[in-house]
Amino acid sequence: MALSRLLAGYDHVILDLDGTVWVGDSATPDAPKAIAAIRAAGMRLAFVTNDGQRSPEEYVRKLWSIGCTASANEVVSVGSAIQFVLAEREPGAGVYVIGSPAIFRHVADAGHRILNHTPAAESADVVVVAAHAEFSYAELRTATRAVLAGAEMISAGRDRTFPTAGGTAPGTGAVVAALEYATGQTAQNVGKPDPQVFKVALERLGGGRALVVGDHLQSDLGGANAAGLDAAIVLTGVTGTDEAHAASDPTPVAIAADLGTLVLSHQ
Repeated sequence: MALSRLLAGYDHVILDLDGTVWVGDSATPDAPKAIAAIRAAGMRLAFVTNDGQRSPEEYVRKLWSIGCTASANEVVSVGSAIQFVLAEREPGAGVYVIGSPAIFRHVADAGHRILNHTPAAESADVVVVAAHAEFSYAELRTATRAVLAGAEMISAGRDRTFPTAGGTAPGTGAVVAALEYATGQTAQNVGKPDPQVFKVALERLGGGRALVVGDHLQSDLGGANAAGLDAAIVLTGVTGTDEAHAASDPTPVAIAADLGTLVLSHQ
């Protein structure tokens, strides 16, 4: 299928995942066709996400499972951004992790010691925060004590919520807010809307002009703007029609019902 006129002005497309390409375990309307059409037109793709619950390889498997082709190098997860930031530190720092097994692997791959389930957990140098399905009060308590003892906080994002097949769920931002409130300290955010994940995506895409497509005004639209990129908003995730059309400074270059409507020509 042919691409819409909007895509003619760009060389690459950077796609958010949750709420844009899929909701829960189902593709959004015509998302596989849209991604296939972008590739057929010779444009390069990157996928960016604030969800740290999976590794890039796991995201690739999920994309294939809903009919979208992808490779691990095209996926820039917030876990990758956390690993990049931690790798800039001297190796061997003690880290307490709130997150999925994928986040634990990123921290270990950055060259640091994971202190979870050790007597030294409350004396960690760094606390990494990324929402996950098994999050508990005990994790919040240990992280609070570590931060009050001087640990630095690194956050995987500030999204309050994210869409799931069963309805809206609290995001990493809700966990970070609780930890910041408990400690009076502010976390360093490396997830969207911080531009880091978009910059990593751009490095992988090479030169040219990129369009970001997402469903979240703060994370996707705001993050793209911070990285100097245009962004379009789709309405399959957390942003409603009225909210999207009221957005300004920045303003989305386009608003569409879904990814298929935005990308594909319907003439």
